[in-house]
Amino acid sequence: MRIVAGSARGRALVAPRGAGTRPTSDKVRGAVFNVLGQFFDGGEVLDLYAGTGALALEALSRGCAAAVCVDADRGAADAILRNARACGFEDRVEVRRAAVERALAALGEGRFSLCFIDPPYADGPDAALGLVSRVMAPGGTVVAEHDARRPPADPVDGLALEDRRAWGDTGISIYRRA
Repeated sequence: MRIVAGSARGRALVAPRGAGTRPTSDKVRGAVFNVLGQFFDGGEVLDLYAGTGALALEALSRGCAAAVCVDADRGAADAILRNARACGFEDRVEVRRAAVERALAALGEGRFSLCFIDPPYADGPDAALGLVSRVMAPGGTVVAEHDARRPPADPVDGLALEDRRAWGDTGISIYRRA
């Protein structure tokens, strides 16, 4: 698993031990950023159920200014910090080891221009989608990864579905905050 493009292109990433983390493949990450746009001009990114932090780190590599990565697992939090250091982004990444619901309640309103939600497929992204609108900047983009056979709801409070795609078993739903 590597950073696909940008300033940290080719940097290898580590994953936490065990089966608790299902990192987004390089192929799907590259495809998602092809849909979103290849590069960004600043803005903060929020990575929920961050696992390795690969989605946030990819966004930083492509021009986002800062990232907050949220994962309740200690191994995941450690992996995110290691990966941020390996990419040279340790001063731009904040890791919050907490449940997503608790972390979202503590984050400021209208703060993020981009958000990734990548929960375990069995859980689905619906619960986090219902809470994330408050922390998104107007016009901000939310990307929810899910089992391609079980897409999340549309509409979601404060978010409008803009695109939905699938690559094998992996589905992506892209929302925009009104």
